[in-house]
Amino acid sequence: MSISVLLSIIVTSLATYLSRFLGVLSSLRIKESSKIFRWFNCLAYATLAALIARTIIFPVGALTDASYLSRLIVVLLSLGIFFITKKNFVYPTIFSAISIGIVNNFF
Repeated sequence: MSISVLLSIIVTSLATYLSRFLGVLSSLRIKESSKIFRWFNCLAYATLAALIARTIIFPVGALTDASYLSRLIVVLLSLGIFFITKKNFVYPTIFSAISIGIVNNFF
């Protein structure tokens, strides 16, 4: 293994674990009901919504073959499964991966 690969592994590991460590330290003082915590929560959900919208409107890769209608149907069905399964992310993710192939054949 070359020294540059080893150095990049060390630097990325330090960046990852340092940010997690600082997150643990700062989370001790943040209350879940505080305004800053709610703001970060809203920011995270907004980012997720933007990424989902981008995937539906401007797909990349294999999704470019799927029509807008089929992508929209899969997202709506996955949202339904998300709420039915009490906001579990695993089931709608698996469902969306399988159903995009099935729905794309019909639309």
